[in-house]
Amino acid sequence: MSETLIDTRGTMDCTDARFSFELLPPRSDRAAAALPTTIDLLAAARPDFIAVTYGAGGSSRALSLELVRYILEHTDVQPMAHLTCVGSSHEEANRLIREFLDAGVRRFLAVRGDPPADLAPGEDGLGDIRSSAELVQLIHRVQAERVPYGELPVPGLHARALLNHRERVQIAVAAFPNGHPSSHSVSQDIDTLLAKQAAGANLGITQLFFHAEDYLSFVQRAREAGVTFPILPGIMPVTSPARLTRMLELSGEDLPSDLAIQLEIEPDEDGQREIGIAWTARLAQRLLDGGAPGLHLYTFNQHAAVLSVLDRIGLLPAAHTTASTPAPTHQESENA
Repeated sequence: MSETLIDTRGTMDCTDARFSFELLPPRSDRAAAALPTTIDLLAAARPDFIAVTYGAGGSSRALSLELVRYILEHTDVQPMAHLTCVGSSHEEANRLIREFLDAGVRRFLAVRGDPPADLAPGEDGLGDIRSSAELVQLIHRVQAERVPYGELPVPGLHARALLNHRERVQIAVAAFPNGHPSSHSVSQDIDTLLAKQAAGANLGITQLFFHAEDYLSFVQRAREAGVTFPILPGIMPVTSPARLTRMLELSGEDLPSDLAIQLEIEPDEDGQREIGIAWTARLAQRLLDGGAPGLHLYTFNQHAAVLSVLDRIGLLPAAHTTASTPAPTHQESENA
């Protein structure tokens, strides 16, 4: 596969590739107590950003905002706040966006989210905002209302000059290399991505997938259709059969038989972890060799495996290698 397959508005050597992480709000007090250490270790790797998910229907709003504030106050890394529009009114969404902006967030991931499972007949559960494209537009609108213009001091005068441009936010959207569950075709998925771009989205992050060709072919079709923003591949180290099962439940992807077989026949937990890290490192390298602009790593609130993957493909800073990273502990395994 040619390295020029993916146009990211300029050539990029694989050694210049960047990466980001994704965290979940903790589900227990013990996990919450352990998470700051994980964040500190991830932040020391100098990612572009650390994304924080947001539960459907606002179920983890306070926890998400708390994590975002911790990242802002205790690290040099920019957080990316997830926003979902399912079940939200315009007023609720506007208030939440302002809350994140007031906290200092300038990066968002706008997703529609899944409707509640217990809907009454005839209800769709979507609320006032019907799509992630509408949510993208709302984020830009709220930011424009908060900061309608910029100012600069005029040298030598007690005055300030108005700027014609305002501070912009980065708004990422989801992309689905193997199709959204409700989509009828790849063409429909790409048309949806184009609609998000027209609404003001400027970054794509993919759902989990297990084969580099799925991502590379999807991005090629998206580029041919007119999608211009970078599309980051979302990957995650699978370090046990149970974790693989959980990933398949969350993503709806088909079973990667080669990885599943290797994990099943290896009885030792350390051996399974090594298989998962090595398999993901090979996937990551193929993606970068194929032209991916970077990597987005789903951590499941565990730092050791994702840092090991980055170390093996040479993306960790020289002062931050897995040799100085604590081995995974039982407490870490409960973070998710």
